Amino acid sequence: MAVNIAALNAHLAKASYISGYTPSQADVVVFKAISSAPSAETAPHVARWYTHIQSYASEHASLPGSSTAGEAFFGSSSAAPAAAADDDDEVDLFGSDDEDDAEAERIKAERVAEYTKKKAGKPKTVAKSVVTLDVKPWDDETDMVAMEAAVRSIEQDGLLWGSSKLVPIGYGIRKLQLTVVVEDDKVSTDELQEKIAEFEDWVQSTDIAAMQKL
Repeated sequence: MAVNIAALNAHLAKASYISGYTPSQADVVVFKAISSAPSAETAPHVARWYTHIQSYASEHASLPGSSTAGEAFFGSSSAAPAAAADDDDEVDLFGSDDEDDAEAERIKAERVAEYTKKKAGKPKTVAKSVVTLDVKPWDDETDMVAMEAAVRSIEQDGLLWGSSKLVPIGYGIRKLQLTVVVEDDKVSTDELQEKIAEFEDWVQSTDIAAMQKL
């Protein structure tokens, strides 16, 4: 069955994997269902994810988790999951009426107005995530203090830098691990990683070590 690339791209715009914060069997089952690498122009988030999961090719069979979560992206339908039941369910925008067309239109207009009024009165919840970033230097001679200062110089609405530490990764090299809080609607983790990579005098690569919704 074909993968719904549009739905998958929308999901990966705010998540690194199909489910959770590490590669799993859910990623493998969707990856294998895609015949070739998606276009970075039409589906940039899928293209990035595809290349990343492809790098785990030799480990696909041993990745943990269930493939069940990946099944949500199969099929051509782009219908969104059913919303959680709340007060909005009481408003039937397009309910059938026995009145003539004019009366039906009047009733529908009243229902739309009622629905709009309800939505306007509800406070909007700001979705946030805590992200752990790994920033790797070129070698053991990289000035880690300068690298951290450069990374923290990135300022953006909805972005808040937190604690950091240096973690040994071998051969005297240490990576910089930072915690950052982001507002999901304002900050793209992909774009943040691209900005960090621009400090190429210090930064060799970046990875998202963990991500958790607040």
